Amino acid sequence: MNYLWAFLIGGAICAVGQLFIDLTKLTPARILTGYVVAGVVLSAAGLYAPLAEFAGAGASVPLLGFGHLLAKGVRTAVAEKGAIGILTGGLTAASSGITASLVCGVVCSLVGKSHDQN
Repeated sequence: MNYLWAFLIGGAICAVGQLFIDLTKLTPARILTGYVVAGVVLSAAGLYAPLAEFAGAGASVPLLGFGHLLAKGVRTAVAEKGAIGILTGGLTAASSGITASLVCGVVCSLVGKSHDQN
């Protein structure tokens, strides 16, 4: 049953993003940024943690989950280190994901061949 809920919740999050792309003039970059900010706002309001607990990877993997992770990292760092945690907490919490995406980008750039865009 956990897989079903993860699939349904994650699919619903992605479907909303696709509707934004299809029905508005927002660029995908703005929609993705909006998702991260929405994850931070929902986490600050205390609404995202119960959703992530219920849906598992269906809620924690999309960009809303990245925003939640940043907010949770900042909250923890501020409690431990004070005001400096505002600057360091989000990056500390998300460092493994950021590192993995950078390494994958470098590997893809070494393996792939760029073409003239004209």
